[in-house]
Amino acid sequence: MSYSELLADRIRQVLQEKKTTFVEKKMMGGLCFMVNDKMCVGIIKDELMSRIGPDAYPEALEMVGAKEMNFTGRPMKGYVFVEPDGTDMYEDLSYWIQLALDFNPQAKSSKKKKKKKGVI
Repeated sequence: MSYSELLADRIRQVLQEKKTTFVEKKMMGGLCFMVNDKMCVGIIKDELMSRIGPDAYPEALEMVGAKEMNFTGRPMKGYVFVEPDGTDMYEDLSYWIQLALDFNPQAKSSKKKKKKKGVI
């Protein structure tokens, strides 16, 4: 198991309760929930990844279980990992998902690269 199926089910429930349309994509060895074609929240092992944006970032790092998202060896500002003790309660999980949903309209979508046509 590369990511927590239980956490995935809980995230689905919260997003559905918030009447949010989402698409699931497996990536980075985990699961990502895309909203408006943008990475919103995800799961790596048993931790929640939440894309909250740079404005909410400093305060978020002070919350229980929150830490820098350091997936590639350097911190990614605007993204946090939340350990299980920060998402155990429904209200806490809902809080992190709502932060990500609030930032989503300002988030940049990763552009799909178009294949270049070869010249003969």
